Amino acid sequence: MSQVQLDAYILDSLMPDLVGHDRRPSAFITYLFLWRRTARTAGRVQVSLRDIADGTGLSKRTAQEALRVLERRKLVTSSQAHPTAVPEYQVLSPWERDLARARSRPSSRRG
Repeated sequence: MSQVQLDAYILDSLMPDLVGHDRRPSAFITYLFLWRRTARTAGRVQVSLRDIADGTGLSKRTAQEALRVLERRKLVTSSQAHPTAVPEYQVLSPWERDLARARSRPSSRRG
């Protein structure tokens, strides 16, 4: 069995935000499912709604609603070659960008 390393932000901030605040535990489960799949494929994965539902234990409708929440929150993007194609998903980590931006700002302390 392989081990998976999670960014602490996913458990410390994202989980309480999606599950507690948004009341969308299905979105958190779907995010974890896609995150695991994209970890092996250079950040993008092509996966059907049925595979997401089967992989998470959610219904197709619930998985679809979870994807809408994740896209609205800018945690996942999706694209399709054509309307009936299997979507390709990219899992985003906006907190990494925000941390990098904060670290690159000059300090405002006076000496």
